[in-house]
Amino acid sequence: MARKDTKGEKDDDTRPEEGDGHRKEDGLLEWAKSIGIALVLFLVLRTFVVQTFVITSGSMEETLLVGDMLVVNRAAIGSRIPVVKLRIPGYSEPHRLDVLVFDPHHEEDMMLVKRLIGLPGDTLEMRDKTLFINGEAQDEPYVRHGDVGNDRDPIMRWQRDFLLPGVDRSTYAPSRDTWGPIVVPRDHYFMLGDNRDFSYDSRYWGPLETWRVEGRAVFVYFSYNKQSYRPFPWLREVRWERILDRIR
Repeated sequence: MARKDTKGEKDDDTRPEEGDGHRKEDGLLEWAKSIGIALVLFLVLRTFVVQTFVITSGSMEETLLVGDMLVVNRAAIGSRIPVVKLRIPGYSEPHRLDVLVFDPHHEEDMMLVKRLIGLPGDTLEMRDKTLFINGEAQDEPYVRHGDVGNDRDPIMRWQRDFLLPGVDRSTYAPSRDTWGPIVVPRDHYFMLGDNRDFSYDSRYWGPLETWRVEGRAVFVYFSYNKQSYRPFPWLREVRWERILDRIR
């Protein structure tokens, strides 16, 4: 009887210990699964739904400032599938004047943000800083001009291949403020910066392939004076009035 009781006590003592071990292993497994699912969801959301973008240059001032942090809607106009030149269809199309984030063809591993000005088939022209779309002068309240001289860059010669029929290619000499009329080719967009005199955009590097668009900039989720020399500007120089500001 004593031996039976002893065995029973040993059995009773060891079973809870084994149960605790199993429970710990199950808990770790469930924790790992939860982390894995959260990571997959984050990657899916970032790849196909939303993206963040930080402004590092002044080419879009005053619409966007250096230090603005943007939320970019990738799902609206269709998400680009990494590596290949394909897109998942979105629920809307890019519209003229949308502020878009894109992967430019002239720079690897870089994202830019500009305003969509020209759609496929549009005729564009600029005369002494005034933009014409399909022959009509545009009122551009979002544009900022600086007190600088006109710039004539040889890189703009690409425009000769897209001139409106009848324009003499041999004498065509485009500049930053006066160029065209050119026709935006099929499956391309023409992008311009709002800080028009200090923006390196489609005037220089040409039309943008439509598949290169990453998404539409929606709003500023945080902003601070990134160019400040004060320590901790992200804490001391927050632009509170710009937070959650919709981008137009």
